Amino acid sequence: MTALLGPAEIRGLAAELGLRPTKTLGQNFMHDPNTVRRIVRTAQLRPDDVVVEVGPGLGSLTLGLLPEAAHVHAVEVDPVLADRLAVTVADKAPLEKARLTVLQADALGVTRDAFVPPPTALVANLPYNVAVPVVLHLLAELPTVHHGLVLVQQEVADRLTAGPGSKVYGVPSVKLAWYASARLAGRVPANVFWPVPNVESGLVAFTRRTLGLDVPREQVFAVIDAAFGQRRKMLRSALAEWAGSPAEAVAALERAGVPPTARAEELDVSAFAAIAAAHRGVGPRR
Repeated sequence: MTALLGPAEIRGLAAELGLRPTKTLGQNFMHDPNTVRRIVRTAQLRPDDVVVEVGPGLGSLTLGLLPEAAHVHAVEVDPVLADRLAVTVADKAPLEKARLTVLQADALGVTRDAFVPPPTALVANLPYNVAVPVVLHLLAELPTVHHGLVLVQQEVADRLTAGPGSKVYGVPSVKLAWYASARLAGRVPANVFWPVPNVESGLVAFTRRTLGLDVPREQVFAVIDAAFGQRRKMLRSALAEWAGSPAEAVAALERAGVPPTARAEELDVSAFAAIAAAHRGVGPRR
C-alpha cells in the first residue's frame, strides 16, 4: 500500500524546499490521508482511467491516485514543486513512479497535445483562485475527459452545481452544464489543509454529456455572459446589446420559445443554446 503524506511530512517537505505557501498560487496543502482516500474513493476511478491532476503541490493526492489509475498527469505551475513531485513519488511509491507524468505549466494554458496518453478523468484539489476557469478550460480542451471530481471552495461548489431558480445559479453553473452534469459530492473541513484556509471546501463530481445542439459553444457562452451581466433585468433588456437592439433580442427570444420577460436565472443551458441558435438562424440537431 502506498504511503500517504501526513502533517509532519508535509511540513518537512515544505521546510526542505524553503516553501512558504502563497495566496497568489492558491497553495493550501492537504495533509490528511483519510481525506485523500475519501476523495479517491469518491472519484470512482476505473483501472484504465488516465487522470489529469491540477495543482498536485507536495503530492498528497497524487500518491492516492497512482494506485487507482493507469496513469496520472500532474500539472503544476510552481517549478520547485514540479521538480520535487517525481522525487516524492519515487520515494513513497517506487512501483508506481512510471505511471506519473509531471507537467510544469499553467493549467489555463495547456492543450490536449501535452497529454499522452489522453486523460479520461479530472481529479484535483484545485487552487481556489482559478478553480472555475481551470475546470472549464480543461473540459473544452480535453474532450476525452468524461468524468471527474474536483475540490473547490464550498461557495464555488454550490455555484457550479446550482440549478435554475437557485440564488447562486449563474455563469459557472450554466457553463459547466454545457459540458457535464454535476452534483455536490461532500464537504471537506478546513483543518485538513496547511495552512488552514478560512473557508470550507466542497467536492464537485461531474459526468460529461452531449446536449445534441448544433450551435457553437462560443455563441452560447456569449448569450450566457450577456444575460447574467445584467441578471436583474428581463432578457429582452439584458440581451439587447448582444442581439443588436431590443427588437432583435425579443425576436430571438420568441423564436427560441423563451418569454422576453424571463430572467437569466430562470433558464437552463438548453434554453441559452436555443436563444443563440435562434439569433443565428441555426436550429437544434434532430
